[in-house]
Amino acid sequence: MPALRDFVPSDWPEVARIYQDGLDTKAASFESEVPSWEEWDARMRPELRLVAETDGTIVGWIAIASTSRRACYRGVVEHSVYVDTVARGQGVGRALLARLVADAPSYGIWTIQTSILPSNTVSLALHAAVGFRRIGIRERIAKRDGRWQDSVLLELRLP
Repeated sequence: MPALRDFVPSDWPEVARIYQDGLDTKAASFESEVPSWEEWDARMRPELRLVAETDGTIVGWIAIASTSRRACYRGVVEHSVYVDTVARGQGVGRALLARLVADAPSYGIWTIQTSILPSNTVSLALHAAVGFRRIGIRERIAKRDGRWQDSVLLELRLP
């Protein structure tokens, strides 16, 4: 099982590498390139930024972003979770998601959302196993490489 710890800024090069590996699959995100540290840092909330390590090497990460600036949605977040190619299938994603779900209520979070590409069946199964429910398909939500793409909207309501 990987060790989980808080993300620190010096982790960014490894986090960005894992992020890029995920983007290269074209199944992890509509993004085409990893944002700069400054852009990522500004977008992601400071709490619940975690990395997973195996033998001192970062093998995965998770972070959250607010879905809205409106006060009524302050407890609704969207998360991103990425696992290094060499560590997939070893419980890294499940450990990161489980920690997020366990810790989120202490930060006033009551709903965690995510959008996953339909082709990413491994991530869809992982999220279902952790308790996320499928809200629906967001048809033609984004255009990538000149083609319309769908995404599956999932959410987890916390107590």
